[in-house]
Amino acid sequence: MDMKIQVLKNDGSPLNATVELSPDVFGIEPNEHCMHAAVRAELANMRQGTHKGKTRGEVRGGGRKPWRQKGRGTARAGSNRSPIWVGGGKAFAPKPHLYTQKLNKKVRRLARRSALSTMLINDRVVVVDEIKVESPKTREFVELLNNLKLADKKLTILVEEISDDLYLASRNVPNVYIIPVERVSTFDILDCDVLLMEKSATEKLNTLLKA
Repeated sequence: MDMKIQVLKNDGSPLNATVELSPDVFGIEPNEHCMHAAVRAELANMRQGTHKGKTRGEVRGGGRKPWRQKGRGTARAGSNRSPIWVGGGKAFAPKPHLYTQKLNKKVRRLARRSALSTMLINDRVVVVDEIKVESPKTREFVELLNNLKLADKKLTILVEEISDDLYLASRNVPNVYIIPVERVSTFDILDCDVLLMEKSATEKLNTLLKA
């Protein structure tokens, strides 16, 4: 089954060309379970896990018994750094630990292919011949988005290689994430209104994710 999509120029007009999409990458039945598992793992792996709270043994002070055990008519207390005291330690304080989740390589690939197929089914894929700017000016990049009628959209942009000019021109534009095609994740693909791709990046995806 041949799958093709129209390629646009930078000014938004149609180029006299189409790019072929691999049915194995863009035309499969989306596997929602794999996409869910992949997104959960990717978000978990972003966490630093450096949170730390002090237990009663780590809070400064509390070495002396606040008052005698009996005779005062109040509850007994052995330390003023007990978790029930103001300024005391925290019961079951969080400790640094890893949140890393591992996924089978085949599951990760299937999740990305499912995400790409989902975006194409929902008509949220745009292919441009080449995404480039002449100088590192935000104005130029915004003009490119306006020409493509994508300025008000949340975008994930896939390119074969990020040039310095493109990086500098796009870094101040909100809701735009540019990433080299070989590093794209399931979350990157799904976390946008429109997936904008260079023609060369699309052809590379056909090869990278082909079953």
